[in-house]
Amino acid sequence: MTLQQAIEEKNLAEVTRILVENPPCIDDKTKNGVPLCLYAAKVGDFSVVKYIVEYSRASMNTVDDSNRNILHYAAMSGNVELNRYLVEKVGMNIVSGDKNLITPYQIAYELQYKELLAYYEEIVGVAYEDMYHNPIRTGMFPDPSIVRVGEDYYMVNSSFIFFPCIPISHSKDLIHWEIIGHAITNPKWAHLDELEGGRGYWAPDISYDNGTFYITATYRLNDTGTVYRRQIVVSSDKPEGPYSEPAYIEEDGIDPSIFHEDGRHYMLLNRGARIFELSSDCKKQISEATLLYYGDQKRAPEGPHILKKDGYYYLFLAEGGTGPGHRISVVRSKELMGNYEPCPYNPIMRQMDEKAGIQRCGHGKPVCTQNGQWYMVYLCGRMIGDGYSILGRETALDPITWTADGWPIVNNLDGPSVLQMKPDLPGFNKDGKQNKDALYDEENAFVNGLPKEFITPRPPEADAILITDGCLKLKGSKAPLSSVDSRNILVRRQTAFCFEAECEFLVPELEEGQEAGLTCYYDENTWVCFYVSKQENEYFLQIREHIGLEDIFHDRKMVDSPVGYKMILGVKTEYLKRSFYYQLRTDKQEEQEACLLQTLPNVYYLCDEGIRMGKRFTGAMVGIYGYGGEKELTVTFMDFRYKE
Repeated sequence: MTLQQAIEEKNLAEVTRILVENPPCIDDKTKNGVPLCLYAAKVGDFSVVKYIVEYSRASMNTVDDSNRNILHYAAMSGNVELNRYLVEKVGMNIVSGDKNLITPYQIAYELQYKELLAYYEEIVGVAYEDMYHNPIRTGMFPDPSIVRVGEDYYMVNSSFIFFPCIPISHSKDLIHWEIIGHAITNPKWAHLDELEGGRGYWAPDISYDNGTFYITATYRLNDTGTVYRRQIVVSSDKPEGPYSEPAYIEEDGIDPSIFHEDGRHYMLLNRGARIFELSSDCKKQISEATLLYYGDQKRAPEGPHILKKDGYYYLFLAEGGTGPGHRISVVRSKELMGNYEPCPYNPIMRQMDEKAGIQRCGHGKPVCTQNGQWYMVYLCGRMIGDGYSILGRETALDPITWTADGWPIVNNLDGPSVLQMKPDLPGFNKDGKQNKDALYDEENAFVNGLPKEFITPRPPEADAILITDGCLKLKGSKAPLSSVDSRNILVRRQTAFCFEAECEFLVPELEEGQEAGLTCYYDENTWVCFYVSKQENEYFLQIREHIGLEDIFHDRKMVDSPVGYKMILGVKTEYLKRSFYYQLRTDKQEEQEACLLQTLPNVYYLCDEGIRMGKRFTGAMVGIYGYGGEKELTVTFMDFRYKE
């Protein structure tokens, strides 16, 4: 009898005999690759698991390929006695997440093990339904900054070269967020036309003082001149805007934030935290920059924010670079311009588990609720495959507690949480997400009549987007997608590893070389297009990958006389795999079933880490486009659907 068979038969005597005679076999795995110590927990015999824990050489930090530990498998068994033992005696965590951020609590909830759920709730202190999942904002929502005004919370995130610039989101409960505006909506004020992907507007900050909202950000230029970075400030009496024309502050650095105190205003910039005073309208620098503190780790100190509490100025810094070593540190001083002492608990936020689903945590800003609770929003990233963060950098939220000696620590220094208790706020909104399916929603219309989720790489041409009769007419760009001069690419953030998107349009009369369709887009250097085009007087469907300087054209599919008829182009995504399908209706036939054209097994190049070319800080997008070249082209889209 093998050890696996003895475990399956719940035969403790045989398990004991085998492990005494052959101790290393506890490290064996099932045919599915599950370590036997974890498999035993799934089978659920308490006596067998207890013996393995206390007498075998099994390690209790053993995980499977998905980073699931012994408690994940014990949750599958539903055995309350076993789970109680692993939690209370072995010290396993009910809310620890695997690579897909699934926790033992979630497993018990989905399997509806009522007794086990009752025990988990007793230990955690809250029912599963009253918890939230991190990240709270999925897809490209990096570098968060937050401010509370009354019972309302406002957050801004980096937008890089995408327009409108710097999304402003609103929440009542800190968990559900809705884009309500942008800091720059006037194309003439954006100044993005010549900027390469990944540049543009970095690390914004939102603050509020005496009835006015202020947003500041770094405006990052191309590396072609002597000035690479400038700071912008805009203001408005309404959080959603419109905001004033950007004022420029010519102080080098990144990640500005504004601190208001007693009618005076100060800007902080990296490296470390340098500070200088601003004019009464925050549009001009009126003092020299002074270094407050360089940083606790002394590597890549950035993202400075100041909070005043209980007679101390607390200075929060991001450090360690935006990769796996990213972290948040804090120092404090009794005087704004004084010497700052480091927190003995630094870093107060860092992911220490290299196998965890949430990584690269840093760049945080604290906020106090109207009930006196403290939280911190911070950026994070989730990796798939061989370390690819295809969704870009996202936003997470964790509670802050204050130690007896007056220091803030995030999530009890346990790193980022996967599952966390919801804030105790009266404005909890169970339906806080925007409609993800409709291309045109009059109630949610914003720039150009589009829902607020849609953005374009750099501003579109003035007459490029027209909403009429429930359809969207999109003007084809004169430049290809591989050029910074390309315009009128309409995209939205990819917010899940697995999703389906499709566009529905009327096939236009095309000239040779023109095309229209759907794109999976990162920047001008990396994208995939699924399109209809005309070559040698024939219409074709084709997929093209653009990776750096290389174009990969896949086999064409001829389409018979499609002009003027409806075509649907779709993509089904599973992590790094993309499957492209199409449907067509002509006067000769009813609408076809969806037909698979091509599957791309690994679109690694749509990730930050995909290639080394330019600044890669954003995240994958999906949307629609048209390419007209030297001749005019207008494409009528009836719909665009996105479903996680």
